[in-house]
Amino acid sequence: MDGLRTAKRWRNAVFSVFLVNGFAVATLLARLPGFRDALGIDPSEVSLFILGFAGGSVLGLLFSSQILHMLGGRRTILYMLSLAGIALIAVGLAATVLQSFVIALIPAAIFGAASGINDVGQNVEGALAERALGKTTMPLLHAGFSLGTVTGALIGAGAAAIEFPIWLHWLIAGVLVVIVAFVATRYIPSDDGSGAEEESKPNFRERMSVWLEPRTILIGVLVLCFSYTEGAANDWIAIAVVDGRGFDNAQGALMLAVFTAAMTVGRLSGGRALDRFGRVPVLIGTAILAGIGLSLVVFVPVPWIMVVGTVLWGLGASLGFPIGMSAAADDPRRAAARVSAVAMVAYIAFLGGPPLVGFIGEQIGVLQALAVILVLVVISIVIAPVARPLKGFGGRGPQADPTELDIREPL
Repeated sequence: MDGLRTAKRWRNAVFSVFLVNGFAVATLLARLPGFRDALGIDPSEVSLFILGFAGGSVLGLLFSSQILHMLGGRRTILYMLSLAGIALIAVGLAATVLQSFVIALIPAAIFGAASGINDVGQNVEGALAERALGKTTMPLLHAGFSLGTVTGALIGAGAAAIEFPIWLHWLIAGVLVVIVAFVATRYIPSDDGSGAEEESKPNFRERMSVWLEPRTILIGVLVLCFSYTEGAANDWIAIAVVDGRGFDNAQGALMLAVFTAAMTVGRLSGGRALDRFGRVPVLIGTAILAGIGLSLVVFVPVPWIMVVGTVLWGLGASLGFPIGMSAAADDPRRAAARVSAVAMVAYIAFLGGPPLVGFIGEQIGVLQALAVILVLVVISIVIAPVARPLKGFGGRGPQADPTELDIREPL
């Protein structure tokens, strides 16, 4: 039972990392209006700030495989999550104490890079914990990220409502992130790349060769399709129903809340469906759900039907990302490189998605522009079989007896 208990603690620790990472990102984004007002910047400069954060994330993903190789998952999470917390504090101080937009851009980019590297590390460790437990846990872990974003957004909204100082808000949040980083990683087994394990680790050339693997690239495309399906709703559903169906601003915000809640429910309950039916049937089924829900929202101008459609859309979009991460990490030896590659492909959806919908929306309306997602839904259905487990690794890897697991020694 000691092995099973250790594996459960491992899973819970990674859940905490997902939770606090989502919390940190939402904490930064939720106070952007106050950040803008504190510096007196215009929308183009706000866009530049967001681009700096997103660009840092992509840059971090480029180096994540090498960093994970050098440090191991545990220390990567510890250092990068702590760095993200410190960078969050620095952004607040730069904006409100130094009153410098240019200086604030630097820690914003560092925050994005640290968060991106941590994102790969937490997914790799989550996949390993999933294998150790012998049951699906990745959807639950990603639900933790969703819960973290909701918590960060709600706290941010409350802080803005009472005009709580941004620098103090981000200071408290940053300290909390660092504390969680140190506490949670105590329960993540260590893999520091030393000793005999080093011989079994892929070298740089092997890690880069994952970009030549059709399966890895197709998993990236699959995750991109689901990420776009999710991200477009987060970015545009409120505006779409306000402009396209005459909803007021509060009703538009409520539709976003409905979508987010459905996403969270899907991830909390998705593990049981995956254990029962397997990855490919669940991917196809959820993609069909997303397509039906999106069609109801775009094409049926009846409010209660649009709400039902939003729920189906959220449930359908909820599992593609975590399933893709599990599939990329099937082989533990090359998990870091493959997860990093898949994440980089998926990030195209977050960087390119909002401008594409906005551009099409200018021509035909935002609500109608969302119909383009149906093309990605069809693509995800066609390539869903690529997520089938690698031969010899099972649905979540070899089903070892958790009581006999070779759990890595703590640092």
